[in-house]
Amino acid sequence: MRVQLRRRLVLERQVAVPDGAGGFAASWVLVGHLWAEVAPGAGRAGGAEEYPVARQPFRVTVRAAAPGAASRPVAGQRFRDGTRVFAIQAVTERDPDGRYLVCAAVEEEPA
Repeated sequence: MRVQLRRRLVLERQVAVPDGAGGFAASWVLVGHLWAEVAPGAGRAGGAEEYPVARQPFRVTVRAAAPGAASRPVAGQRFRDGTRVFAIQAVTERDPDGRYLVCAAVEEEPA
């Protein structure tokens, strides 16, 4: 199946910044921009019975980068597409040649 990288996503990583009260708060900083193919995965319901939560997973495919390269997404980072945010949960190679990476991600509610 042919990969079509048509969406330009922002890759961000989380950093701790001083909160002014002696502690730290989480903030997100730009790592770079990546062209990607974003496809929905199989949806599922989660959470407690009283408070069900719908979770929509996505498969985000990007060009491969060497392990350790700043442009290689890792779990714990996120993609941003305008107001949409996709939390990266896992990253694996898509093909035996290692030309593409597939990121398992879940769309989050914007903060």
